[in-house]
Amino acid sequence: MVNSLCRLIEGHFLFLAVALSMAAFIEPSMFIWMKPHIALSLGIIMFGMGLTLEFSDFAAAVKNYKAIGLGMLLQYTVMPALAVAFSVLFGLPQEALIGMVVVGACPGGTASNVIVHLAKANVALSVTMTLVSTCLAPLLTPLIIYVILNQQIEIPFLPMVKSVFWIVIFPLVDGLVLRRMFKRRLDPLLHIFPSISIMVIAMLVACIIGLNRDLLASFPVLVFAAVALHNLGGLGAGYGAGRLAGFNHRDSVTIAIEVGMQNSGLGVALATKYFGIASALPGALFSLWHNISGILLANRNRAVFSGGENVEKS
Repeated sequence: MVNSLCRLIEGHFLFLAVALSMAAFIEPSMFIWMKPHIALSLGIIMFGMGLTLEFSDFAAAVKNYKAIGLGMLLQYTVMPALAVAFSVLFGLPQEALIGMVVVGACPGGTASNVIVHLAKANVALSVTMTLVSTCLAPLLTPLIIYVILNQQIEIPFLPMVKSVFWIVIFPLVDGLVLRRMFKRRLDPLLHIFPSISIMVIAMLVACIIGLNRDLLASFPVLVFAAVALHNLGGLGAGYGAGRLAGFNHRDSVTIAIEVGMQNSGLGVALATKYFGIASALPGALFSLWHNISGILLANRNRAVFSGGENVEKS
């Protein structure tokens, strides 16, 4: 029964995310109580990821420094550039353009690690890229925003590093250590954690929707179109650049997801703090959309592997 429930959850991630988001939009109080527990929730996700990995996976990921470097280059050049391009293309108002740039200048999001897991791509590489991009964010995110918007913002370095440690590194290492110590005993339980991560992410997305309902109520079509194309452009650029650089399908999908899925929660927080609530709309829309597109990509990639295509060597 538990196995069937897990398969049901993994097979209906998109439905869960959309359904809970709609419920949060109608009745925000059902989910906004999670706001003080967002960091803990992300930690639970990373703990589950740690249980599915081995230390050797990260040793291999670190050796793949070319993929990490390519991902960082795309993250902090292509995504800000696409934000400006689509904002100009759709003639977005100044507040929306600012919000697009802020999201485009942010590092990769933690949810990308779960999407990579569901896509059967390279989870260790995904986590490593998330760590590196987040550690670079206190320097590069304000710099990019200043260059494009001529507006100075501040992301304190030490608080960012501390948050990365407690939200990502600490629970991830805990999971890795427990897997190392109790591997045989934990094996029967490992299949449960991806389902837990899926439920947590769906609830986090719903929480963000609930917290930003007033912004989303206006739902300007052009802003949503720009956000969707921004995300899809990042996914396409990540995969295309990965293939052109000679990486296999699995690593290229990982790079695509890491580049295309931004830390939109950080984007919303920065836009609200430095530019006003109206500039947070693109980040709020991105929170919902990039999970939807990520789930669709993950489902397609799972189908490719299930179909027996030799994508690992191609």
